[in-house]
Amino acid sequence: MDTVRLAYGETGLDLRFDPARTTVVVPKHHHATESPREILRRALRFPVSGPPLRDRVRRGQTVAISACDGTRPQPRHLMIPAILEELDGLVDLSDVVVLVATGTHRGNTEAELRAMFGDEVVDSVRIVNHDARDRASLTWMGSFGASVPVWLNSEWVAADVRITTGFVEPHFFAGFSGGPKLVAPGLAALETVLVLHDAHRIGHPRATWGVIEGNPVHDDVRAIAAATGVTFGFDVVLNQDKDVVAAFGGDLLAMHAAAVRTARSVAMQPVAGLFDVVVTTNSGYPLDQNLYQSVKGMSAAFEVVKPGGTIVCAAECRDGFPDHGPYRSVLASAPSPAALFADISARTVTVPDQWQVQIQARIQAACRVVMHTSYLSDAELALAHLSQTADISLAVEEALSMAGPDARLCVLPEGPQTIPYVDRP
Repeated sequence: MDTVRLAYGETGLDLRFDPARTTVVVPKHHHATESPREILRRALRFPVSGPPLRDRVRRGQTVAISACDGTRPQPRHLMIPAILEELDGLVDLSDVVVLVATGTHRGNTEAELRAMFGDEVVDSVRIVNHDARDRASLTWMGSFGASVPVWLNSEWVAADVRITTGFVEPHFFAGFSGGPKLVAPGLAALETVLVLHDAHRIGHPRATWGVIEGNPVHDDVRAIAAATGVTFGFDVVLNQDKDVVAAFGGDLLAMHAAAVRTARSVAMQPVAGLFDVVVTTNSGYPLDQNLYQSVKGMSAAFEVVKPGGTIVCAAECRDGFPDHGPYRSVLASAPSPAALFADISARTVTVPDQWQVQIQARIQAACRVVMHTSYLSDAELALAHLSQTADISLAVEEALSMAGPDARLCVLPEGPQTIPYVDRP
């Protein structure tokens, strides 16, 4: 037996496997050949499209910077200082606000913000958690894309200069993260997000990993960002160690398209066929903080599991389901995943977790999903129609035995950091 280290929490988890029947899919490792500071500085000064950042800003203007929340491993502690350094002497720090693009997630605590941005940034500029449910903090912008009603964060709308910062990786229904997603859903109202992520859009066959054009979710996300205005986009691509291997700046959509090309080559890999059992993770901390986010790891595995096969997902879930929001209650609202999926498909569910519930229900209706967590009990997972194993290696052996002597195993140690797809001739 061989052993592979699964990304799990902050420490990892070992899985034993038989190499004769196993395919392990890991990111193509790209080394950072230069210092992150130099890579970031070059992206700001030599953008993909349009003038450098400094040439787009005039003295005395106000600046809003959108950044990922704590569920994303964005190197905010490097990217935000790089921007502030580039604007030094041109913009007063008192005129800068960093907006944490939470979407519909909870706001980050003071301790989390310091871990995310570093003490120097927290102590020198104002940082605000976006709140999609606080109508008083939102501004009506109009309807864009396929009739999406758009409210955006008022501080973002009011700023003279708007800068998005993010990182680009495959996304399970928006195609890729980063870029325009740092405007909407990141800084949008709950009502806007519900329409962007309704059952019709995310149920579309092109609303999937690695697809942007013709993806109704991403088409509308791009339309909103283009119509409401972004001064400068700034994205990075990370390797499996969360190191910066490439950075891109400039006009938002052109910048993001270039970042997507690099991210696709880093994070998507072909496999020869479907597997009886697939082991996945949600890429470890901070991405596996809750069951809600861990659906991404399940979705990556779902790309290559046989109908009726087994997905074993290792996710720490230190934040539970999470406890805020109706995710737990919606999952428990039907007697089975098939019934829940049918219910969501038949009507528009007006809760912020409908898209995650729909995808999870679709996966569970098509195959068996076994979880390994450290913070959710068997009883809690049973409410979500999920089972749990204390020994992930044993669970895999049992699933392969049930599938027969020729059963094949695929392991995604980094979860959705690498998206497998069947390479058909």
